[in-house]
Amino acid sequence: MLVPFEIINKKLKEQGINSIETASIRELLRMIDDIEKETDLQFVRMEMGIPGLPPESVGINAQIDALKNGVAALYPNIRGIDEVKNEASRFMKNFLDVDIIPEYCVPVAGSMQAGIACFLTINRMYKNREGTLFIDPGFPVQKVQCKLLGQSFRSFDIYDYRAEKLQDKLEEMLCDGKVSSILYSNPNNPSWICFTDRELSIIGKMANKYEVTVIEDLAYFAMDFRKDYGKPGVPPYQPTVAKYADRYVLCISSSKAFSYAGERIGVVAISDKLWNTKAPDLLRYHSSDLFGHAFVFGTVYALSSGTSHSAQHALAAMFKAANEGSLDFVSHIKKYGDMAKEMKKIFLQNGFTIVYDKDIDEPVADGFYFTITYGDMTSGELLTKLIAHGICAMALNITGSKKHGVRACSAQIKPEQIPVLNQRLAAFNENYSKK
Repeated sequence: MLVPFEIINKKLKEQGINSIETASIRELLRMIDDIEKETDLQFVRMEMGIPGLPPESVGINAQIDALKNGVAALYPNIRGIDEVKNEASRFMKNFLDVDIIPEYCVPVAGSMQAGIACFLTINRMYKNREGTLFIDPGFPVQKVQCKLLGQSFRSFDIYDYRAEKLQDKLEEMLCDGKVSSILYSNPNNPSWICFTDRELSIIGKMANKYEVTVIEDLAYFAMDFRKDYGKPGVPPYQPTVAKYADRYVLCISSSKAFSYAGERIGVVAISDKLWNTKAPDLLRYHSSDLFGHAFVFGTVYALSSGTSHSAQHALAAMFKAANEGSLDFVSHIKKYGDMAKEMKKIFLQNGFTIVYDKDIDEPVADGFYFTITYGDMTSGELLTKLIAHGICAMALNITGSKKHGVRACSAQIKPEQIPVLNQRLAAFNENYSKK
């Protein structure tokens, strides 16, 4: 053991964390920071999805130029600057093969703001509906956002409902007509499963049947590295529900695809049908019952009055370079898949198993995240014992998963830490393997 359990329990108590199983990512981050300071031990950090690659230089240069030209003194248009809207629309066509006009592409402060803006608007369109259906496992903070808004939600773990089983499960969850929106990430955080086109068509069909809006979180855009989604205007394209659903919001983040997390910039792309939907119940909160107007001039305006002016220029430049083929952003981020493959091998050699191991009938891709478990340990037991061995991850409990285990992020690991990870996992396995 590198960290006595007494220190772990002391830090949990000091920070008011009732259970390590339900600790948020940020709470874990702070706790491990404190343990590192107290013990002088450098942890192998896998708990937080922080990009581990340099940001795209084309974005940096465009942002610097924009700042030099004085945009820091100017409020951006609440709808977004024309450059980012136009290039976002081209990006949708080039990499998803979806037609969304520039007006319906709105810059936001990352997928986090995109989520809460969607909940504030979509989940208030009809007063007789309750809230969101989460297809889990998922990003825990999105449920926190619903709770903060006083909105109810429902969820199910996708593990046992892949392929054709998904339709019956969605029918069960939607048939009472109470759901306003469906949310999932694809690729999935934390499991890294990826929906097939058939599954996306099922989601779209059921959403159309019950007039539900699909919120598709594409924070890990084109990061299913089993296929090359990185060539503009050339198939294969990033799979999307936009091919099948009438009402949808696509949330495109710059954080992982372009390693631009620090500037909190992304785009929501809204379908024509949803943008032009009139929902009289929106008048309870907005000056207009037209969804697009309410979303931009009501929700986004009230939340933040838009997003960083200079960061919009950065995103516009990165979209433009990707659209023109001069920025092969997918090749840049394939390193995450290479690292995940190496890390999985080490975990498996030391007695661990992959929790979400299959995409229906093929192994789950190597990417930004993967999930692991050990024997019959609960998520809390496993996480506590990993921390005691100088390794930190995130318990699956807070993601809506029904499985025991932890989520590991491949982005934070440096190549020189691989031998350290192997050594510590070998010690873990020696301590807990069944003799």
